[in-house]
Amino acid sequence: MPTPSSRDSEHPRLPVGQLLVRLLAEFRRELLTEAESHGYGDLRLAHLQITGNIGTKGIRLTALAARAQLSLAATSELVNELQALGYLERRPDPADARAKLIVPTSRGLQMLREASAKVRELEELWGSYTGEQRFEAALQTLQDVLDATHHLTAGPSTINGPASD
Repeated sequence: MPTPSSRDSEHPRLPVGQLLVRLLAEFRRELLTEAESHGYGDLRLAHLQITGNIGTKGIRLTALAARAQLSLAATSELVNELQALGYLERRPDPADARAKLIVPTSRGLQMLREASAKVRELEELWGSYTGEQRFEAALQTLQDVLDATHHLTAGPSTINGPASD
């Protein structure tokens, strides 16, 4: 029996990859528009890969690169840009004086708070399109798939990543 495809459905949909990519692009467009309206017009799309994964307590460059799914070189370049713009700074790691932690500055923390508020607003808006329960179920399903696939390659993922460090 052939596997059903998205085109076999009574309600046709895009393949999962296209859904994820297009929603991520829309999400990022919304975040950048909001950032510009709050005085953060110097942020670029590529910076969101860092700001969405930085957390608030500090992170080493290698861990940030892994979390952001970028090379060390690309991560370092973006961190340098965000540091020059006043969003991030490097501090000695109290656990290892030879290492540096990347931490948000006060401007960076304010931007992260405003971005978090926008994320909540987007989740509420997008939830209104399908109903809150269906949207939350869809998000939980995506989390379950991520946890299962991440577990196969690197151990369980954590939901306490970027926003709660």
